[in-house]
Amino acid sequence: MEHHRAPRKRTRAAAFSAAAVLIAAAGCSSGGKDDNGLGSGTADAAKLATQKLDWKACSAPTAAEGAGSAPSPLPGGAQWKCATMKVPLDYADPKAGTLDLALIRTEATDRARRIGSLVFNFGGPGGSGVTTLPSAASDYEALRARYDLVSFDPRGVGASAPVRCENDTQLDAYFAQDATPEDPAKEKAYIEGLKSFAVACQDNSGRVLPHVGTTEAARDMDLLRQVLGDQKLHYMGISYGTELGGVYAHLFPKNVGRAVFDAVVDPTNDVEQGALGQAKGFQLALDNFAQDCVNRGDKCLLRGANVKEVEDVVVKLLAQLATKPIPAGNSGRQLTRTQATNGIAQALYSKEYWRLLEQGVDEAEGGQGALLLALSDAMNGRGKGGTYSNIQAANAAINCADFKQRYSLEQTKAKLPEFRAASPVFGDFMGWGLMGCSAWPVAGQWTNPDVSAPGAAPIVVVGNTGDPATPYAGARNMVEKLGPGVGVELTYKGQGHGAYNSGDTCVQGAVNAYLLDGKVPSAGTVCQ
Repeated sequence: MEHHRAPRKRTRAAAFSAAAVLIAAAGCSSGGKDDNGLGSGTADAAKLATQKLDWKACSAPTAAEGAGSAPSPLPGGAQWKCATMKVPLDYADPKAGTLDLALIRTEATDRARRIGSLVFNFGGPGGSGVTTLPSAASDYEALRARYDLVSFDPRGVGASAPVRCENDTQLDAYFAQDATPEDPAKEKAYIEGLKSFAVACQDNSGRVLPHVGTTEAARDMDLLRQVLGDQKLHYMGISYGTELGGVYAHLFPKNVGRAVFDAVVDPTNDVEQGALGQAKGFQLALDNFAQDCVNRGDKCLLRGANVKEVEDVVVKLLAQLATKPIPAGNSGRQLTRTQATNGIAQALYSKEYWRLLEQGVDEAEGGQGALLLALSDAMNGRGKGGTYSNIQAANAAINCADFKQRYSLEQTKAKLPEFRAASPVFGDFMGWGLMGCSAWPVAGQWTNPDVSAPGAAPIVVVGNTGDPATPYAGARNMVEKLGPGVGVELTYKGQGHGAYNSGDTCVQGAVNAYLLDGKVPSAGTVCQ
């Protein structure tokens, strides 16, 4: 789940950003300057396909990518290399010029048996692949033997012509604002906040806003395939990366190589269905968290003899924060209801963070909101120094460029009862998020994406039964929409967002066997 004002899908990088609450994540970019990445001249697609990439040692990440340090060497001493690739700003208008896409790569270790490049998109939309791949690389060490591991900042993201909206001070106020308004005055403030954000995006990034949609990103991936010298695109898409992969397969079915979709966005959902599915998904994850707390008895910091009683602690806390925010450490900032809800959602992305959630709620009950605020900051891309990455600006821009739906205040309020029934904790939060694109200056492209890919090579589609952000049903719907002989479903009975990175040996074994040896798993395989 990305920011509440456009709840649809969220990145696997959310898990890594939560870890950044405790550990500074390493990353890199194509350069130390935080420029806008916009080029000039004429974008001749045929000529761009023959461009030569200049791979160099990676610099530290730009502010838009989240800042931090350049990536550490890989096991064995291999260095990460970065480059920029020119892509058309507008594929329909070559005269509109180009923009620079930031890339990162490490080469295969077994050069004699190298298959090609394996391109990653870790989700979002809005997540920086250039910073996430080094952070996650240990999970893909087996694949590095025979693939160059490659990722990129999609257009509008990180170091690739980043969408810019409000400044850091304005964003602090924007993310603290009440996103579940209960009276006309709060409703007006909420709507004004959305308008101000959209105006700032238009003022600061108006040239790129019409060109940051998923279709353009998929075309960029096929250009990347050609520039890398690969006949086929071998690909791993996670969370939103599955939607991007599905759109790519639809546009370029004959170019699909060995591909894996993990934590699958449901391609049959429109904005409302996606938000409602996430409300149910996060509620399920909260139920599972609460049950774990009950099972641990007195070892759990939260009171409750059953799931409802544990969740009532959370509901009561959020109600109190609605009228009286609490201090968040020595920062001078306060924890609001919106930020607390956002922080709770962030911690539900991985079972590894359940203890952080438990501790954060317990501390907030005692009047100290620092931990839940830190979790919320991680979701929103706020660094320790108060500087924001552009993950939420890009997220809004890509969502609104993709989806046509624009919800009025009246339409949104009419939907709230269904959302509240789906989740007493996340229902209002997700329901009000339907208005996320209401003031956006650019029209959307589709009601839901077309991912039909007749003639494509098999795509392994991995669904996690306990996934809060991309509910399990999405995997089966993706398989169906990809078409006969394309999607191959693999089920993981687990918790958290995604399956491969859970460490489950069954999932990793099946995925690795396909990517490394071309062995397609049996349809309907279940790992538990």
